[in-house]
Amino acid sequence: MKTVRVLIVDDHRLFRSGVRAELGPSIQVVGEAEDVDSAVAAIAELAPDVVLLDVHMPGGGGQEVLKRVLGSGSQVRFLALSVSDAAEDVIGVIRGGARGYVTKTISGTELTDAIVRVSEGDAVFSPRLAGFVLDAFASTEAPPIDPELDSLTQREREVLRLIARGYAYKEIAKELFISVKTVETHVSSVLRKLQLSNRHELSRWATARRLV
Repeated sequence: MKTVRVLIVDDHRLFRSGVRAELGPSIQVVGEAEDVDSAVAAIAELAPDVVLLDVHMPGGGGQEVLKRVLGSGSQVRFLALSVSDAAEDVIGVIRGGARGYVTKTISGTELTDAIVRVSEGDAVFSPRLAGFVLDAFASTEAPPIDPELDSLTQREREVLRLIARGYAYKEIAKELFISVKTVETHVSSVLRKLQLSNRHELSRWATARRLV
């Protein structure tokens, strides 16, 4: 079996190490990157077969990496690997040129298989995400603009969704690989931007917009 050369792009070192440990023998990790600039540089230097790409990172996120790399004519293939299962994140990176999107709940065996398939030209999605992509490309209508939602950063949206799903701050911190203090900071920022008072109002706001 051909060995697939992979670059892991994620802003959490411990997560990158965990992915390395879980991948099968058919995968050779040739490098790592933690933000947009280092990812673009590593792809140019190492020429991997597949880039495992986090959606939310410093410097513009996965979509910025796709724009800069694929815009230069590179033929590298991208597989998005993210904690987010939000429709706008999935559709955004697929429109940007990624060949697939899987969530971080995926097993090591499943991720290895997904990488191999993407390297062979297949499109790969976690089961519940495929519907987002089909719906998006079947529709010719642009999604409605929501100024309040657009005011939030990608990380704030992730925290908001988990709050709305009933996660405690410690659970959110574990899920997103950030500190509880950082979670509290994001929640305060979201409350301020949306002019809401507490997490219960946040939950109702997110539910009303089908973000849960």
